[in-house]
Amino acid sequence: MRTFDYSRADSAANAVRTASGTGQRLYLAGGTSLLDLVKLDVMQPDQLVDINRLALKQIEPLPDGRLRVGALVSNTDLARHPWVRLHYPVLSQALLAGASTQLRNKATTAGNIMQRVRCNYFRDGVSPCNKRQPGSGCAAIGGLNRSVHAVLGTSEHCIASHPSDMCVAVAAIGARVTVQGAAGSREIDFADFHLLPGDTPWQEHALQPHELITHLTLDAPLANSRSGYLKLRDRTSYQFALASSAVVLVLDGPRITQARIALGGVGTKPWRAREAEQALVGQPATLDSFTRVAQLAMQDAHAYENNAFKIPLGQQAIIRNLRDLTA
Repeated sequence: MRTFDYSRADSAANAVRTASGTGQRLYLAGGTSLLDLVKLDVMQPDQLVDINRLALKQIEPLPDGRLRVGALVSNTDLARHPWVRLHYPVLSQALLAGASTQLRNKATTAGNIMQRVRCNYFRDGVSPCNKRQPGSGCAAIGGLNRSVHAVLGTSEHCIASHPSDMCVAVAAIGARVTVQGAAGSREIDFADFHLLPGDTPWQEHALQPHELITHLTLDAPLANSRSGYLKLRDRTSYQFALASSAVVLVLDGPRITQARIALGGVGTKPWRAREAEQALVGQPATLDSFTRVAQLAMQDAHAYENNAFKIPLGQQAIIRNLRDLTA
């Protein structure tokens, strides 16, 4: 491991001031992903700014029905919070489907938003990887690209899938990300936070240099909605999704009046299937309807040598989730 400076911040503004400067300066919270990548020499910080003492561990229902979540709220606390379990069951289920109990106790809300890809070529430190070394190429395209590689939102420069379960649920719910920078605080729509790889796969998010996530504010839940998260994986414990779906539905009798669908495991970012949502509205809650919208959600998918199975699997993640929610 390389040497780096370490400091502790006592406020968000102080953290940003401390992190400002040349070199790679990163914020340390739970460290469940960051410290692994530092040990692997994939991330090479010149300084780590510890933010664990900041007052960002509150979960606050707002008067307009939204829910404000501090950046340092643990995955466990968020999943078990009574308001989340009652009004956002899809989020609670997604959080509990990820990692292990020990990791959920340490992992934070902001850390989950910033979670980096699990591509083996990104993490091995030596293979060509445009995320790690811009312009070096993408070894995954011609290599082993089965479980942690995407079929939606890919480019000739990167095909790594986004790994977070939480972010898939948040994409379906809708949210705003509050960040603190040198110029003050601003908000970013969650749908715009994660970037497609395109020609610049090393640019993974909409943060400016040294900006710090302070809060995630979830949209107000849809009235009379039901929601669920379905994760399909090689084994049922401690495994990243091959394909997953987060679904929020409102029904009027046998017909669907509102729908939100997001996908995980198959996209290079948390994937909102908006065209499929629109096609589902007004339709009866039948297997035929679910099959049509699932095909629509995956119509732009592009498979690679080892992951073509993700296209029908992604469809099944939608169909089965819709079926279970309307049974």
